[in-house]
Amino acid sequence: MTPELLTTLLITGGGLIALAVFFTFVPVGLWISSFAAGVHVSIFTLIGMRLRRVIPSKIVNPLIKAVKAGIELNTNQLESHFLAGGNVDRVVNALIAAHRANIELSFERAAAIDLAGRNVLEAVQMSVNPKVIETPFIAGVAMDGIEVKAKARITVRANIDRLVGGAGEETIIARVGEGVVSTIGSQNNHKHVLENPDMISRTVLTKGLDSGTAFEILSIDIADIDIGKNIGAVLQTDQAEADKKIAQAKAEERRAMAIAREQEMKSSVEEMRAKVVAAEAEVPLALAEALRNGKLGVMDYVNYLNIQADTEMRKTIGTPVDSESNNG
Repeated sequence: MTPELLTTLLITGGGLIALAVFFTFVPVGLWISSFAAGVHVSIFTLIGMRLRRVIPSKIVNPLIKAVKAGIELNTNQLESHFLAGGNVDRVVNALIAAHRANIELSFERAAAIDLAGRNVLEAVQMSVNPKVIETPFIAGVAMDGIEVKAKARITVRANIDRLVGGAGEETIIARVGEGVVSTIGSQNNHKHVLENPDMISRTVLTKGLDSGTAFEILSIDIADIDIGKNIGAVLQTDQAEADKKIAQAKAEERRAMAIAREQEMKSSVEEMRAKVVAAEAEVPLALAEALRNGKLGVMDYVNYLNIQADTEMRKTIGTPVDSESNNG
């Protein structure tokens, strides 16, 4: 291989590599597509996107869609939203859907909704096609103690103006549940609720439950209603059982006090008996001392013994004889 041929090959290869790098770094095909679509994006703008680490296709393709739909946007708006971490394609789709449905929605508000973490396209679609939220069974207790369970279907429409900072579906379900419980609880008889279930939806709908939320409640419909437990009877039974246990505890306390009093009286009687026995044991000693000192004569002592014998006889006569002893 001659030096001239080698030089030609090196120059050709270097040129091809340079062209490959150029076309990789500079999206010429995207520039041609935008020019053909009537969207004027300069080649230097695309190069600047590369330098700012912005994917040009993420900006130019949504811009082409917006221009074709008659929405005026520029690359700076889309690029700033992309750099902020937003979804440019979804925002542009939402703007196109809102434009077609004659819903007023600016790019700034759509970008703010997207950056707030909400799906702006889904919100626009919900504004056109309302969404139905179904609650689980909500249990309320009427004044007669009967539990009533109701399931509601809430038809809501997205409120574009309150999407940023507005409460979500969980708040709507919680508020409707609270309204259903309070409406059922205000009825004197559970039969009134069964006869007029629409009374619940009418009462709840007038409470303005959608204030401060990202939705507008269009209607609240009772899908199903059922009877639950007799809560009043259960509470009365529980109260009676509790009263019974309290009464049993008080009776046990009184019995324990009576037993303690009886034991105390027995102890007192035993103590008194011990004192009597001790006193009786001192009687012979006292008699002997009296005889020695001459304070008691022999006849007095004999009379004392006679009195004792007479007392024992009277005690024996007064004691009933057992039937077994008589038979013996």
